[in-house]
Amino acid sequence: MVKYEFDKPIDRSGTSCIKYDARERIFGQNDVLPLWVADMDFEVAPEIAEAIQERAKHKIYGYTMRCDEYYDIIQDWLKRRYGWSVEKPHISFSPGVVSALAMALLAFTKPGDKVIVQSPVYFPFFTTIEQNGRRVLNNQLVEGTNQYSMDFDNLERQIDNQTKMMFLSNPHNPVGRAWTKEELTRLAEIAEKHKLIVVSDEIHSDIIFSGHAHTPYASVSEYAAQNSVTAMAPSKTFNLAGLSTSVVVIENERMMKDYNYMVETFHIGLTNPFGLVALKTAYEKGDAWLEALLKYLEANRDYVAGFVQKEIPGVDVVLPESTFLMWIDFRGLGYSDKELQHQLVRMAKIGLSHGPIFREGGEGFQRLNFGCPRSQLEEAMERLKKVIHA
Repeated sequence: MVKYEFDKPIDRSGTSCIKYDARERIFGQNDVLPLWVADMDFEVAPEIAEAIQERAKHKIYGYTMRCDEYYDIIQDWLKRRYGWSVEKPHISFSPGVVSALAMALLAFTKPGDKVIVQSPVYFPFFTTIEQNGRRVLNNQLVEGTNQYSMDFDNLERQIDNQTKMMFLSNPHNPVGRAWTKEELTRLAEIAEKHKLIVVSDEIHSDIIFSGHAHTPYASVSEYAAQNSVTAMAPSKTFNLAGLSTSVVVIENERMMKDYNYMVETFHIGLTNPFGLVALKTAYEKGDAWLEALLKYLEANRDYVAGFVQKEIPGVDVVLPESTFLMWIDFRGLGYSDKELQHQLVRMAKIGLSHGPIFREGGEGFQRLNFGCPRSQLEEAMERLKKVIHA
């Protein structure tokens, strides 16, 4: 049996890596332990690395097309992982999930339209809407004792005749909810009642922990299938974010035509040859690596949660059902967000994602990326404990 190595520390400095080489720009200093941007500090599966290396031997890296095999492999992955049957004409492409959100926004709304988001949420949702002349309608999540939930009643009250679309984070970044089929069905009923298109960011769909499952939004009803855009990728799952290869599923023929027109308009439809190889190899040969990864990530999650609960009074965590991201609640310490950032960056020398960038509901929180070797997490927790106790 192949043993995959997740404990191995890897120095990514000097590789033009945003997570490490942008520390000076983001945090004002280079010596922070970076646990912020959402890629992992693990080597990719050896099968993927070998396939990319083999492709590189050809030494010509020209314009690349997506052949029938590409679609077959994606169909098989969606069926095996989620029981979701998708036809080939319903599969399209985007360099990234955020690009797919932008293309859908431009294809299916007009300037001035309102687009629903559920804060605290992945901050490009807001900028994609605002920078393209649309308006954000925030249906803030409800914070419970141990988890968050959707506020369906508030959602219905807010929708008006200018509300045309919703950006859904499924699973949710940063609070880590793997929305249940029942929750998504209720959401689809509201969308049908008000004739909304839902654009579902499902980039974290493969990172699901014990006792939970991923349900594609488009699979919960016929209306959801015919009035949605699903954006997925192997990038979070297999640590391939730099290869710019995402998958878009649209089951409505007219909507697919309009989406592809936008992709063609902005000339972003060409495939990266190495991204193509990586996607195909990941979805064909990556199951064993992924299962090992999930066990490691779940253990990392439980380690951070246990350490915080035992060693750092005044700090709490929201235990994620999905993603390799931990939403940490520092409000019990009584710091302002500016003071908290100072303590974490200047004193503890830890670089996390600052809660307020996720908008309403992010105040007093920080997002931690636990997709890294355990030794790195242990160092971060000890630094945090020392500063908080001091």
